[in-house]
Amino acid sequence: MKFKKTNAMRKLEQLKIDYESINYDPEEEFDANKAYQYLDDKTIPIFKTIVLEQGTDHFVVVIPLDAHISMKKAAQAFGVKKVALLHLKELLNLTGYVRGGCSPIGMKKLFPTILDTSALNYEKILVSGGRRGCHIIVNPQDLANSVNASFHDVLEV
Repeated sequence: MKFKKTNAMRKLEQLKIDYESINYDPEEEFDANKAYQYLDDKTIPIFKTIVLEQGTDHFVVVIPLDAHISMKKAAQAFGVKKVALLHLKELLNLTGYVRGGCSPIGMKKLFPTILDTSALNYEKILVSGGRRGCHIIVNPQDLANSVNASFHDVLEV
């Protein structure tokens, strides 16, 4: 099966940022346990992309797959009173990505983005590559640089 480059991959290449892609059949259900079947290095953590909204403003948060976001910490980090999860039906139109394939890189528009500080504990992390069936392994600082992100503790304790 041949896989085409995604907007996320093109953006990283345009910025000359090293990455590795992992592709699999998008019909397969992809969960954390299965993800490690595709990784040569089983120590690379998987991070998920969450899109938030506050009125007409939108924000992106990247956190570990098994973690929960603190909406209060996220709102504080973005300098707003409160944030809510973006309605799923709005995700594709807003970002250009579908659920299960939403990458923090290469969205239709560059939104304020935060990576949880835990990403700094790793040389590389795995994030969605911009479609179901595709993930990208990238250095967290390079990821932050690619989307003008900052690092904040945004996890529920």
